[in-house]
Amino acid sequence: MVKRYKKDDAYSYALGATVAMELLNRRPECARRIYVSPRSEVEAVTQRAEALGVPVTVGEKPFNILSPKENCFVIAEFDKFACDISSERHHVVLVNPSNSGNLGTIMRDVAAFDCADLAVITPAADPFDPKTVRASMGAVFGIAHKCFVSFDEYLAAFPGRTVMPFMLGGAPFGRVNFDKNKKYSLVFGNEATGLPHDFDKFGAARIEQSDKVDSLNLSVAVSVALYRLYVS
Repeated sequence: MVKRYKKDDAYSYALGATVAMELLNRRPECARRIYVSPRSEVEAVTQRAEALGVPVTVGEKPFNILSPKENCFVIAEFDKFACDISSERHHVVLVNPSNSGNLGTIMRDVAAFDCADLAVITPAADPFDPKTVRASMGAVFGIAHKCFVSFDEYLAAFPGRTVMPFMLGGAPFGRVNFDKNKKYSLVFGNEATGLPHDFDKFGAARIEQSDKVDSLNLSVAVSVALYRLYVS
């Protein structure tokens, strides 16, 4: 039975044919059911689901409940999953991100540059909220990401890394030279408040910009930092 998503649910939904296909290709074992609108002209998702033995249901009711105002004709229901991030990879660490759209877009950034895993410090936007999943364009199924209850818990799990917080008062990021022998944790704060001042102790970096705006959007800042790390 389809119902509106709640954070405590053991499953969630991927809205849209592209996102549903990413689920089927990258996490097929998590797929529970595919819902298809009678108005849909997309056959690839249905064919892929049937090949995997994933049930397919045709009807409008799930769309009226989950996506009444969107141009959406395919919905995938999936089990939430746990995954670990690697000590052998760089990390993007988001401290209390509050916007599902930003979190999903950052997941897409992480997949695009493929040089880091994603750590999220709670409280935070839900990585499995359908809004996050859709904003990620399915990248949530293809990257390693994990939540931690505090930054201290994260550091205890991954000691000895080079922590680089991004703060407005930091040193120019353009002058940073990445050491290929080190593993970096690029740390970003909440969209509204940034990082607490105690992150200064790690040696903060600042992405240089003009004075025409106060700051970059969180997902844009992450993509700039990831690109430099990716090409280093």
